[in-house]
Amino acid sequence: MKLLPKSSIKMTMKINIENQSQTELCAQRIAHISQPGDVIALYGDLGVGKSVFSRAFIRELTTDDEEVPSPTFTLVQIYEAEASEIYHFDMYRLESPDDALELGIEEAFSDGVSLIEWPSKLGNYLPWDCLNIEIAPGADDTSRVITLSSQGQWMSRLEEINFD
Repeated sequence: MKLLPKSSIKMTMKINIENQSQTELCAQRIAHISQPGDVIALYGDLGVGKSVFSRAFIRELTTDDEEVPSPTFTLVQIYEAEASEIYHFDMYRLESPDDALELGIEEAFSDGVSLIEWPSKLGNYLPWDCLNIEIAPGADDTSRVITLSSQGQWMSRLEEINFD
């Protein structure tokens, strides 16, 4: 993994990822600094690695063999971890931001760690201080560029991680 220079916005960090294993390693490192009440918003096109990231994050806090299906049809999967529950949301099929209230997002946002794929579907329900993670294609088929940004307290925690 190679860090790209930080942008002029202090709250943004870019990481060059060479392959899926490095995407998983990035997710595992972020999992270790997550805390109850954290919301992590995962952006990116279909097939770019949001579910790969989520699976590695969840397995890091549960067990290596935890079954982590995509919540595309159920919209949310909940996992038991030592510090709190992990809520894995896939909002792709959400028709209205208000529909998310029926999924228990208020409880998830206050008590658990929430991983949200397709977070733009939440509209104003997405907390302002979440960690935004955008996964984009890199220079070749296996590489990615992961952009981490936040308006909240995330950046001080992220600076503690060595992404090299």
